[in-house]
Amino acid sequence: MYLVTVFGNLLIILAISSDSHLHTPMYFFLSNLSLVDICFTSTTVPKMLVNIQTQSKVITYEGCITQMYFFILFADLDNFILTVMAYDRFVAICHPLHYMVIMNPRLCGLLVLLSWIMIVSLFYGTSLGVYLSSAATQNAHSSATASVMYTVATPMLNPFIYSLRNNDIKRALERFLGR
Repeated sequence: MYLVTVFGNLLIILAISSDSHLHTPMYFFLSNLSLVDICFTSTTVPKMLVNIQTQSKVITYEGCITQMYFFILFADLDNFILTVMAYDRFVAICHPLHYMVIMNPRLCGLLVLLSWIMIVSLFYGTSLGVYLSSAATQNAHSSATASVMYTVATPMLNPFIYSLRNNDIKRALERFLGR
């Protein structure tokens, strides 16, 4: 699942960057979402795979804090990019004649930059305290299953949900892979 996630999202990024027809705000945000999904899954899955292989669940305190930092950072960034994508679609549907004026390259870059800035400030403001406090005891098996679904399945499905149903992306992938 991890390899499908990384390669699927990487293909989306490469297809969008290699096809000039896809250099629009919607695809700019989609390529950013794909990058964030790669980073998001790469914060936990490699360590999980090592733990499974070595039958060890040991992680240092520093490693845990670092992993939590990046996990929360990329999870929140994923949410903000999805919000920006929703705004992009809102403008395209509700104001189609003004779309290119409203969603200009400067605004798109600013929205992505603001997403990153909001993530960092939210992380330092609230998340650290919440995730460092002790959590209520839960069933370990159901927690692990939910964690895998959230950290691996969703980013793996994003390329299929947002891209492969799109004919423009399909054509770009065919051109890219046909090279």
